[in-house]
Amino acid sequence: MHRGMVLAVAVAVGAAGLASREVVAHHSFAAEYDRDKPVTLVGSVTKVEWMNPHVYFYLDVKDASGAVAHWAVEGGAPTSLYRAGWRKDSLKIGDMLTVNGFLARDGSKLANMRNAIFPDGREVFGGQQYYSPTVPKPKGR
Repeated sequence: MHRGMVLAVAVAVGAAGLASREVVAHHSFAAEYDRDKPVTLVGSVTKVEWMNPHVYFYLDVKDASGAVAHWAVEGGAPTSLYRAGWRKDSLKIGDMLTVNGFLARDGSKLANMRNAIFPDGREVFGGQQYYSPTVPKPKGR
């Protein structure tokens, strides 16, 4: 009976935890992004989500015809970005930004950030994958 009670409590606590927050699955880079499809996005920041497991921000990017596309950009974990020079207030709504990264495999307007370049020329790395556009890919990748 004691074992059954412990199991019941564990199930109840687990169910309460799932009901109280969003479940986020962590993924590998290769599962979601294509290293052979680099992309450069130039746009205005519309939203920033500084949270684990990865930071996301959103850009409005104009195409050649002037139409605006809404892009999501995934960065590294907040601690990785912090070590790379990012701070919570590094991006503000309306900031113009150039992002070099890799396209999502599913064809959505989602990119994994390799680095970001601010209008003043400051370059900040994405906290994951390759740390510089000038550093070649490791052999075999």
